Amino acid sequence: MRTASLISAFALITGAALGLTACGAGDGAAGTAPAAAGHARIPTTDVVSAVTKDPAAAKLLPADVRRDGSLTLAVSVGGSPPNAAYLPDGKTVVGQDIDFAEAVGKVLGLRLHQQVAGFEAILPALDSGKYDLGTGNFGVTDERRRTIDFVTYINDGQGFAVREDSTLKKVTDLTRLCGLNVATGAGTTFEATLEKSKGRCAKAGRKAYAVQTYAESSAVWSSLQQGRSDVVMSTINGLRYAVTQQRGLKFLNEFHRLDVGFAFKKGTPLAPAFQAAVNKLIADGTYGKILKKWGTTASAITTSRVSPPEIKD
Repeated sequence: MRTASLISAFALITGAALGLTACGAGDGAAGTAPAAAGHARIPTTDVVSAVTKDPAAAKLLPADVRRDGSLTLAVSVGGSPPNAAYLPDGKTVVGQDIDFAEAVGKVLGLRLHQQVAGFEAILPALDSGKYDLGTGNFGVTDERRRTIDFVTYINDGQGFAVREDSTLKKVTDLTRLCGLNVATGAGTTFEATLEKSKGRCAKAGRKAYAVQTYAESSAVWSSLQQGRSDVVMSTINGLRYAVTQQRGLKFLNEFHRLDVGFAFKKGTPLAPAFQAAVNKLIADGTYGKILKKWGTTASAITTSRVSPPEIKD
């Protein structure tokens, strides 16, 4: 659901914000929330190392995977926290997606070898066998379910952010965007949703909105800050975090909720074990600790599911 980047998304977002407006303060528990202006930081609290292997969940893995003890995990890096992003060292990948992947790996007794990959490249590569699974805040849609299996771990979705001086009100229908420039990530569900609904403006006798896509989240935010776009469409959690880091911006509203999950090749035998592992984390409290760390408790699910139908509003 978000864009890919080859360099530190956090550094890019923070740098763009400092260069144009300066970072804003966030809220949340001490030590985990974004810091005051000019000192924004990514949470690094350890909520995973204490997780132990669960034999019942691990037994659900295919025998060859249990013997090998490892899988290849493709990670999309480039959106803003709480999803996967680089620490300022430009090497260490952290985020909600990473914490969930590492915790699930511990429950199953697996080593997950991370490989950073472009968001739009991960799903096709799963089918080819290049990766065993992928994470990147992938929203579960009916279209994706035709070729990909998902094991859900949070509920996120689509939302909008604007400059504070914007006159745009809550977007309850995409016709509210008619005549505007809408910035979003390339290859995302946001781009697909916007392109699919473009004709609604003409039917309403209004000028169509323009969809501006970018491969890096920093470019999305720069376009908004500099007035080249009027509104950003992205993940609900990502938007909420990003606007705390950039003065002069505001989260507008949620638009459409989606389940989010680990992505696998269609027909994967890994799904039952990963589902059991997520449910184990929910039961033992680790799940709640991860959400609290990243300020996303509103995205909690009560049980993990395998490729559920797309949420319809």
